[in-house]
Amino acid sequence: MLIKALTLVEAFFIPFVHCRTMQKHQITIAIDGYSSSGKSTLAKDLAKALDYSYLDSGAMYRAVTLYFQQHSVDITNPHAVSEALENIEIIIPPARESFEIFLNGMDVSELIRSLEVSQLVSEVAAISPVRRYLVYQQQQAGKDGGIVMDGRDIGTVVFPNAELKIFVDSDIETRVLRRFQEIQLKSSAVTKDEVRANLKHRDHIDSTREDSPLQIADGARILNNTSMSRQEQLEEVLLWVKALIEEQ
Repeated sequence: MLIKALTLVEAFFIPFVHCRTMQKHQITIAIDGYSSSGKSTLAKDLAKALDYSYLDSGAMYRAVTLYFQQHSVDITNPHAVSEALENIEIIIPPARESFEIFLNGMDVSELIRSLEVSQLVSEVAAISPVRRYLVYQQQQAGKDGGIVMDGRDIGTVVFPNAELKIFVDSDIETRVLRRFQEIQLKSSAVTKDEVRANLKHRDHIDSTREDSPLQIADGARILNNTSMSRQEQLEEVLLWVKALIEEQ
């Protein structure tokens, strides 16, 4: 009889599922990091392995950005921004695998990933009323734990008391390649130089904005995945999660 060897993920996941219903409290996992560092991939993989909810906070800012673009909202006009926010409804269906986001009833999961949105999202995310509007929604979504959320200020602002805070990093050329390949899958005409310029631009805005800048949260664990595969980074973080759960 052929016996299949369990991967580290399976070895952790199987007993975790059986004991999950006995847990009094499911932890909150907050993941921050630079654009295209792999934090969303990690967050999705963790949510699936742990059977937790997943929320991509960046997608929420992208949805707002898309609305602003579609309705020609002047982001330098506080009144126009506030009025636009009153007309925005963002719905993210509960999911363990495929992430979807709806903007005023329309599935915009693909539209928000365009380079046009990417070029403006950091500027929109730096607007304080936009941040307050979305941070409240994010905190409500994760108030009961059992959630993995990634973004720029999750461990510093949204969930400063998260049991596990992670800062994902990777060198710029690795990030450029990842983002370039992602865009190419959608047949968008873009060069690596354009992707590199966009990432550096977003890094600068995200790290220097006055409201909730991107920074390493107190107590966060650093994960540099430049030389790690998707599986390797997941297995590394699952060990951290396992240790935390065993301490409860």
